[in-house]
Amino acid sequence: MKSLHRQKVLKENLSSYMFLVPWLLGFFVLTLYPMCYSLYLSFTQFNIRTPPEWIGLRNYLVMFAGTDILPRDDRFVNSMIVTFKFVFISVPLKLVFALAVAMLMNKKLKLIPLYRALYYIPTLLGGSVAIAVLWRRLFAGDGVLNMILERTLGIEMLPAWISNPKYALYTLILLAIWQFGSPMIIFLAGLQQIPREFYEASSVDGAGKIRQFFAITLPSLSPIIFFNFVMQMISAFQSFTQAFIVSGGSGGPLDSTMFYSLYLYIKGFGFAEMGYAAAMAWVLLIIIAGLTALSFRFSGALVSYGTGE
Repeated sequence: MKSLHRQKVLKENLSSYMFLVPWLLGFFVLTLYPMCYSLYLSFTQFNIRTPPEWIGLRNYLVMFAGTDILPRDDRFVNSMIVTFKFVFISVPLKLVFALAVAMLMNKKLKLIPLYRALYYIPTLLGGSVAIAVLWRRLFAGDGVLNMILERTLGIEMLPAWISNPKYALYTLILLAIWQFGSPMIIFLAGLQQIPREFYEASSVDGAGKIRQFFAITLPSLSPIIFFNFVMQMISAFQSFTQAFIVSGGSGGPLDSTMFYSLYLYIKGFGFAEMGYAAAMAWVLLIIIAGLTALSFRFSGALVSYGTGE
């Protein structure tokens, strides 16, 4: 009997594993193997046309300090600065804007479902090439923005925002903020889960709207705020399409829109330095993983899960 039972269990387990085979193949062939191979390539000099040549830590040394033969890669350092600036400005502003719109969309008004759909559309279109091209035209010297400012405020000799090193990055930050639909929907779902009794009880105690926002809404939404922050931070570090299209693939003007992922692309596919590009990819992975770990490390003091702690 035990033997029959064991055979039955093995048969059931085998059938379960058979259903996992497609996922396992995808994981090992399309994810794990490319990751391991890219890690190997990061220690090599590889230009696609010739076999990889092992060079040890040279790629990483060139990024941060330079070597006796090769100087430090200043464009890499600049891409780090530009990317961190983009992330730490755009992500908080996007979340603030998304939460504000979500609170408006949480009202019981006519046509609210239509408004919610309309506000979500920019997120669906924001990463597209067409929107990036439109954004480039919008902030050009003879673009729509300058035309409106000239006709309404009488301001003349306005700069070409997208081709001015002082303003180019901020136009991409505006584009990122404009794509607030995804965190807005998540905030809206969180707002609808907050019991109305909390607000009613606080109103009886004399709490106003501002006090309710800081004492009820924000603490109740803190896990969702944290989730949105982590997800948007990871997404912002990987931003590529907007900078590539708006700058014409060069990261200009004067590398002011040279995002990390764009410079990685230029190194890998523009200069065929695939080993260096692989090293950059792993540095980006470490940065994102490190910042995510720090976020979780310090989230305990800011995030409330309703457990009373």
